[in-house]
Amino acid sequence: MRPFFLILPLLFALGACAEIVVTEAPRSTAPQEPAPPRVGRAQTEANFRTVVARMEPVAERECRRRTSGVNCDFRVVVDDRPNQAPNAFQTLDDNGRPIIGFNTALIADARNQDELAFIFGHEAAHHIEGHIPQSQRSAMGGALAGAVLAGALGLDAGAGQTVTDIGATVGARRYSKEFELEADALGTVIAARAGYDPLVGARFFQRIPDPGDQFLGTHPPNAERIRTVERVAAGL
Repeated sequence: MRPFFLILPLLFALGACAEIVVTEAPRSTAPQEPAPPRVGRAQTEANFRTVVARMEPVAERECRRRTSGVNCDFRVVVDDRPNQAPNAFQTLDDNGRPIIGFNTALIADARNQDELAFIFGHEAAHHIEGHIPQSQRSAMGGALAGAVLAGALGLDAGAGQTVTDIGATVGARRYSKEFELEADALGTVIAARAGYDPLVGARFFQRIPDPGDQFLGTHPPNAERIRTVERVAAGL
């Protein structure tokens, strides 16, 4: 099997990936403010229930307005498994119904309703923008490119599967940063239309680890995400 440092450049060429340029993360124009204090469990749970009740109909209305033939009946779930890092996600059930999930660690870490509302809007936006099917198509294209490359190099089955898997990963991550910024932008609109302040909600990014501008990273720098929220909020 040839070294991966020879295989990967060919894979990127076959996958027609855009050039990746590493630059300094843009700085937010908003001043860094001290993090809001933590709130108690009863208050965080009350905040979450209120946010879901207010955000769900607004997100569904925005989904119906912006899409056609898409299931906009969001279902909100809570992952209560212990010892997890704070996380939220969007997925689909077996029938194609959109799921927005929060784990209890994230609910407990949220300092106010605006943060929860912004996160809710962000996850709903992933569905409205069709990011899951777009990622699946991109992953399939990357896997096909990997399989073609493996065949051209005459790799055995095991090595060929490895290259195909790499291609799928590259394909799936090809637009992931763009998708995150798109979800931040539309999530800002959804949160604002539900009566929340997305600028306050986006301060969540000031507390979480900054991924920077990593090669094949899945998330853009936090400063770029804050700038996106500021830009969209300024136009509302």
